[in-house]
Amino acid sequence: MRKVAIIEKVRQGKKDAAGCNAELKAARGAARDMGVLALIIINKAGGLIYNRNFGEGLNKLDTNDYLVLAGTFHGVHAITARLDPLRGRLAAQHQQQQQAAQQQGTAAAASGQQGAAATMVPSRAEPPSGLEVMETENFRLQCFNTLTGTKFLLFTDTMQANVDVVTRRVYDLYADYVMKNPFYQLEMPVRCDAFERKLTSYIREINSSR
Repeated sequence: MRKVAIIEKVRQGKKDAAGCNAELKAARGAARDMGVLALIIINKAGGLIYNRNFGEGLNKLDTNDYLVLAGTFHGVHAITARLDPLRGRLAAQHQQQQQAAQQQGTAAAASGQQGAAATMVPSRAEPPSGLEVMETENFRLQCFNTLTGTKFLLFTDTMQANVDVVTRRVYDLYADYVMKNPFYQLEMPVRCDAFERKLTSYIREINSSR
């Protein structure tokens, strides 16, 4: 009898494991069909200023988890930017361009062409890109880093197309409805109803078209 009971427990355990695996596969399949899953915005100091989930049935994170995620990604992004193998070469090329522009400006000023010298402004260096894309089995993370250091982290399913275009559009909405808001303070948490409405409408349009 005891042996039979043990066999029944083993069978029940296998059934439970199979059920959990089926639920996990179903959840993964649903996540792949959601399109845009979440958005996180990090300021230049690594602080979390906005987070939003767009998919139902996703694991919920508390505030501390989001803060840790923002700070960790900020540090990893800075490290990967410094590890760029082309970083030194690009910096040297930019320095040479600046020196050439300064020499041309000096020569133009010496010859009396002050107008031409004034227009010769050295080009601005491109910011180091750092970590831009991270893809896992269940989702894809796309990072858009602005010139001011603000980072937009867009979480999508692995089959979502034109993620860079979506990220750029989200940034445009942020620039139009947050940065142009006279009551918004820079580097502070984003609380703007117009931005929320436009963002929700845009993401809903993307997810419903799948």
